[in-house]
Amino acid sequence: MPRELRDLPYADYLEPLTGELGREGDYDGVHLRDVTFDGVDTVGARFMETVFQQVTLNDSRMDRSRYNDVWFHTVRWIGVNLAETDWFDAEIISSAMSGVPMFGSRVHQVTFHNCKLDSVNLRSATLRNVTFEDCLLREVDFAGATLKEVRFPGSELEDVRFDKAQLTKVDFREARSMGIADGLESLKGATISTRQLLDLAPRMAHALGISVRD
Repeated sequence: MPRELRDLPYADYLEPLTGELGREGDYDGVHLRDVTFDGVDTVGARFMETVFQQVTLNDSRMDRSRYNDVWFHTVRWIGVNLAETDWFDAEIISSAMSGVPMFGSRVHQVTFHNCKLDSVNLRSATLRNVTFEDCLLREVDFAGATLKEVRFPGSELEDVRFDKAQLTKVDFREARSMGIADGLESLKGATISTRQLLDLAPRMAHALGISVRD
């Protein structure tokens, strides 16, 4: 179950943001709440033990920023550049990403709860010990990415790409749907259910050049 704000070990030490978000800033123990940021530049910034709550980020540059032990709730990233970012021990709840480049990012020990990821570019990213729980992943691109110990319980995948991805201990068995647009040959190292295998069989045969005729 996702944690509540009061469950965070640093909840009592949070302080509201003073000043502006800026490039290469250092934000520790900050509580950002009920705010919209348009066109901010936090390239190379570091966020540690920080809370984003009911925050909207539009058309902003946040590439190469770092998020360590950060809690996000009801956050919207729209057209935000998150390329080559570092995420460690983060929790993202009831949030949405749309049109977001995250290529080359490193995402470790991160859980997405009830989130929507639409047209998110995770090419060549590294995901380790990541869970997408009750999420919608639409046109998410994992091409060339490395996924290890990644799970999708209760999630729906629509037109997701895995071409040239490397999967290790990736578990799709509890996913509600397996809409894979490309990269079926890269599912080596994944675990799927019998039902999912039957659903994917026609596309797998096509990808392997097998003609099925009765």
